[in-house]
Amino acid sequence: MRQLELLAPAKNYDVAIAAINCGADAVYIGAEGFGARSAACNSIADIARVVEYAHRFNVKVYVTFNTLIYDDELQRAEEMIWQIYRAGVDALIVQDMGILRMDIPPIELHASTQCDIRTPEKAEFLEAVGFSQLVLARELSCKEIANIRQNTRVRLEAFVQGALCVSYSGRCQVSQILKGRSANRGECAQICRLPFDLTDTEGNIIIKGKHLLSLRDLNLSDRMTELIEAGVDAFKIEGRLKDVNYVKNAVAYYRGVIDKIISSNPTAYARASKGSVAIDFTPDLRKEFNRGFTHYYFDERNLGNGQKIASIDTPKSLGERAGKVAVCHDKKIAVSSSLQFNNGDGISYFDSNGNYTGVRVNRVDCNGTLVLPQAIDIHKGTILYRTYDKQFDDALNASRTERKIKVDFGIRVCNGVLVLDAVDERGNNVSCGLPAQIERAEKPQGDRQRITLSKTGNTIYECRTIQTADNMFISQSMLADLRRQVLDMLDKAQKINYRYGYRSSEDISVPYINKELTYADNVANHLAAVFYKEHGVKHIASAIEVAKENFNGLVVMHTRYCLRRELGLCLKTDAGRKIAGKLFLKHGEEKLALNFDCKNCEMKVMTAYND
Repeated sequence: MRQLELLAPAKNYDVAIAAINCGADAVYIGAEGFGARSAACNSIADIARVVEYAHRFNVKVYVTFNTLIYDDELQRAEEMIWQIYRAGVDALIVQDMGILRMDIPPIELHASTQCDIRTPEKAEFLEAVGFSQLVLARELSCKEIANIRQNTRVRLEAFVQGALCVSYSGRCQVSQILKGRSANRGECAQICRLPFDLTDTEGNIIIKGKHLLSLRDLNLSDRMTELIEAGVDAFKIEGRLKDVNYVKNAVAYYRGVIDKIISSNPTAYARASKGSVAIDFTPDLRKEFNRGFTHYYFDERNLGNGQKIASIDTPKSLGERAGKVAVCHDKKIAVSSSLQFNNGDGISYFDSNGNYTGVRVNRVDCNGTLVLPQAIDIHKGTILYRTYDKQFDDALNASRTERKIKVDFGIRVCNGVLVLDAVDERGNNVSCGLPAQIERAEKPQGDRQRITLSKTGNTIYECRTIQTADNMFISQSMLADLRRQVLDMLDKAQKINYRYGYRSSEDISVPYINKELTYADNVANHLAAVFYKEHGVKHIASAIEVAKENFNGLVVMHTRYCLRRELGLCLKTDAGRKIAGKLFLKHGEEKLALNFDCKNCEMKVMTAYND
């Protein structure tokens, strides 16, 4: 039976607990350094607290350790890995192969999406050198994922929700080149979200001031069955910088989708963790931050047929489309919409100059008219978006969703000892006894015993069944004492019985897929170089972060996203052939050249040669 894992992001301890309570099977969280989100760091002590709570539900905790590591940081990184291991973390998500040449504990290793896993050959190699789970490139189609699955046995992980990087992960150096902030070091300056002018070789502006590299957000919630059938085991929600309500909503939504698939295929699939969750709000992915949704390249049938995957008008959240403005007068607007607006909602729109702007709703009149704090530049027919749903956000803030472990109790008497047996859904089985003089009851005692044993209080346990001693009189205090003891014993049994995975062995005889490595292969320390040399690589160039090279004409983004295709200017079309020369992106004084690989339907963004 395949275990399906819902993997949630955790900015901090509070977000991690909320994700677990809403049904996550695993959480990924950053430590005090070496994580690809430098603004989402956590102390080892806080991570240990997350582990303690998570493991009670067989929820796994992964630490993101997926930045490049410099030579002078190797010792610190090694020491931190030992601290993470001692905190009880289940796995490290890593990019830098130098880690495989450190003196580290036998902790399970997962290959980050920063490893650029796009081919069966790359996946096979990473499996051979000891990775237990591979985070696939976001750009893969369903067919490409299935092909990797057919050639590997290791667990496969895929992103299903959240922001998209325009470049293949791990192969973006533009932030480092232009701003001195390395995306491979967790310091991405998000150059791809900036507005650009698209120009030709003569400097003529073809498109002015658009966010031409800014992609929409991924949403594969309606492709989960296909993902599972293609061989994906773990389903990842992006967002280690997102707030707690975003994570609650996304986790709850995907929990419902996955549970429905499992319930329809109970002999094929199972949840990867334990504990029942009763969500006390109605999740809706449209309610949270999104730039509009896309399946990206998962659906091959949609490639090249006009499907838009970029959000070129704005990199900001569009929320949910609310409808069109029917009437606008002074500070009041009426909207043709099926949505019910509320006082305090946030709305947004594109004004007459094409600027994306927003305003908060002061109140909603009884006829549905929106009353705003000031008159705005909006006209009849303008599309309106709701970017903040006050009522929905209030419901999330008020949510007290809990996660409970079901327990079966049984009462028996053995040689003058009153025994309470307890078996929980995790498979833990404990018994506790007290010497007692048990008298026969004149009246049935089952209901009374059920009430006492069902009072599990603020624990994580929830009574499922009780085998009572109907004809025995047992004092409530004695039964309550036994209940407290067996629940405490279940906690201890879970700690003892929790099963860790460990690092797989490395097959040193397996050669790497290439004999030469460029700066884009991200070798930033001597241990990584040793690793690749031992796997047959003959020439190794240093990562751009530590290299001393001329940056003219350097590829700084390698992407499956093609701007020509997005704009309807593919060189295979008449419209594209009319603009057949070289194209450039300009933002202020910065200029990037575009190179189109039509054979592979890819685009490369390059630093432009100095004039």
